[in-house]
Amino acid sequence: MPIDVDVALAAELEPIDFSWVSSDVQLYHLGLGAGSDPTNPRELRYLIDDTPQVLPTFGNVAASFHMTTPPTVQFPGIDIELGKVLHASERVQVPAPLPPSGSARAVTRFTDIWDKGKAAVIWSETTVTAPDGTLLWTQKRSIFARGEGGFGGSRGPSSSDSTPDRAPDLEVAMPILPQQALLYRLCGDRNPLHSDPEFAAAAGFSRPILHGLCTYGMTCKAITDALLDGDATAVAGYGARFAGVAFPGETLRVDIWKDDNRFLAGVVAPSRDNAVVLSGVELIPA
Repeated sequence: MPIDVDVALAAELEPIDFSWVSSDVQLYHLGLGAGSDPTNPRELRYLIDDTPQVLPTFGNVAASFHMTTPPTVQFPGIDIELGKVLHASERVQVPAPLPPSGSARAVTRFTDIWDKGKAAVIWSETTVTAPDGTLLWTQKRSIFARGEGGFGGSRGPSSSDSTPDRAPDLEVAMPILPQQALLYRLCGDRNPLHSDPEFAAAAGFSRPILHGLCTYGMTCKAITDALLDGDATAVAGYGARFAGVAFPGETLRVDIWKDDNRFLAGVVAPSRDNAVVLSGVELIPA
């Protein structure tokens, strides 16, 4: 059905109450490739029992971590087939380091819906609070819905993912395990695009692709490890745009620039003529 912008923007979705434990954090970090050197103390900080440090990107998946069915895109004023939806961007901000276990309530609302003609871009914001009302993190997300434009809405501003006009300050190789998508799907994203070769072929891919949020989290970890001494608690904010796909088994390259009080980056696939995978990457240190 067509998107009803007025209904969608006026809606506040039902709160989601959820909890997590340290083993969820450990699994998430393993899904990002943590522990590749199982004797490295910096790597083990992500995986230690009971009190692992927590990458802020865990907040992007915590509320849906235990889902075992594919997601749907059905909300007030919005009803879209999953196959038409692409993840466009993601961002998380944390006022303090995330705890390795806890309970929280997530409240989501839609903030903008842009009409791109042949597609729609839908923006949402989620506020996550502890039982005592303390803000834990804020998450912003956009999705690109093919075939859902043309409803007469605003096109929205033009986006710019420009990086400094100079060579990167640092280049980091980021290998993807052949089984990484199968491992990361245990973090709550059971979309068969990442695990079913036939489903992936029907969607136009030669084989299942890696979850965008996995590449997103891996890149946050790569920058944290390279420039913040592997200290996840030193990250106050992080975001990126999903510009392309990554495949399990390939090695990506993270190009990083130091820019005032933040780090900017882009992620490319060297084996595919430097095809862009993530753009507009920004990490803000605490």
